[in-house]
Amino acid sequence: MTENQAPINVKHVAIAGNIGAGKTTLCTQLGKHFGWDVHYESTDNNPYLSDFYLDMQRWSFNLQIYFLHNRYSQILGIHQGDITVVQDRTIYEDAYIFAPNLHDMGLMTTRDFENYTSLFKTMTSQIQPPDLLIYLRASIPTLVNHIQSRGRDYEGSMSLDYLKRLNERYEQWISGYDIGNLLIIDANEIDFKKNPEDLGRVLNQVQAELHGLFQ
Repeated sequence: MTENQAPINVKHVAIAGNIGAGKTTLCTQLGKHFGWDVHYESTDNNPYLSDFYLDMQRWSFNLQIYFLHNRYSQILGIHQGDITVVQDRTIYEDAYIFAPNLHDMGLMTTRDFENYTSLFKTMTSQIQPPDLLIYLRASIPTLVNHIQSRGRDYEGSMSLDYLKRLNERYEQWISGYDIGNLLIIDANEIDFKKNPEDLGRVLNQVQAELHGLFQ
């Protein structure tokens, strides 16, 4: 096993974090460094995302079902494959953060939310959690800076209150995450996209976590 390889037992690494935390960037860099396959969050070809940001109440349930199915399909493929995959966002974030946030904001009906939650529980009873979950912790200013720099039109109408609500739910979820191995990276203190030294530190952290899993 070379220095940049994951232990043979590691098949699924997942990156969690709020909108704009840097998940996609880190997925790409981890995939390149370790030679992993990368499963990106389907945003560019998502048939609901643009409509959702224009009318959240109308499209919230449709969007969450799309994400749930998409990530469930990814996980089934990971379990059935024989390579290491790094996944951009997890199936748990949809159910513990985005869907309940929409419900609490009055943007998803209780009937739809209960239907969604029931489906999530059925799906997750059939899968295993990631071998390693990496959480990118980011403040609202950091998130806003990243979102503005990438310039996606459909994200232009996103409110600070919406991001704040999501961040609060992320912290609550992570504080109780106990189904697998967890690595928390402070995205406010580093720039792994532009600073090679910062990226090197993150890669070393991930390497240490992975090899610690099966010693």
